[in-house]
Amino acid sequence: MAFDYKKEYKEFYMPKAKPELVTVPRMNYLAVRGTGDPNVEGGAYKEAIGLLYGVAFTVKMSKKGNHKIEGFFDYVVPPLEGFWWQKDTEGIDYSRKGDFCWISMIRLPDFVTEEDFGWAVSEAARKKGRDFSKVEFLTVEEGLCVQCMHVGAYDDEPQTVALMDAFLEANGYENDFSTERMHHEIYLSDARRVPPERRKTVIRHPVRGRG
Repeated sequence: MAFDYKKEYKEFYMPKAKPELVTVPRMNYLAVRGTGDPNVEGGAYKEAIGLLYGVAFTVKMSKKGNHKIEGFFDYVVPPLEGFWWQKDTEGIDYSRKGDFCWISMIRLPDFVTEEDFGWAVSEAARKKGRDFSKVEFLTVEEGLCVQCMHVGAYDDEPQTVALMDAFLEANGYENDFSTERMHHEIYLSDARRVPPERRKTVIRHPVRGRG
């Protein structure tokens, strides 16, 4: 059976619908950077998702080709994720979607090296006749964070963020946003198939002890 990161690492992908602290270790990702409203049809965000999945499935299906990745094991492609921020703003202002800066990401298994990544980008471009040069190999160690499962529409996320902020206040912590530590979302539902009120999204914020 294929290794499923969501099931094997539930502490990172399946939190409860109430805030909790978690220490997130170093992970490698496929990533594409961009700006603007993610809901624009044919926009940069939708393009980024296509690029990410193109390379992600090239890595996954390498088992059927000539490029052999050392340590490879069969796995389920992890869910789409994203870091989000706005310039001169702490946290997220959901009313200003056009001002979003984002890094859209898919986690890579640890056995994928930067050399394997380079091969996958080239192979995806060769097979699909498309430019995948915007995809980068990104390593992130988030460290101490607060996270919560949000069930509902993306526009309703401020309600869950408010719960997270109240949890921090009650337990002696505070948000620790910076150019390196950002609002993080993990999308567990396919927005094309799941109605807004049933969508599951992990919301994660960087934190520190309040001194």
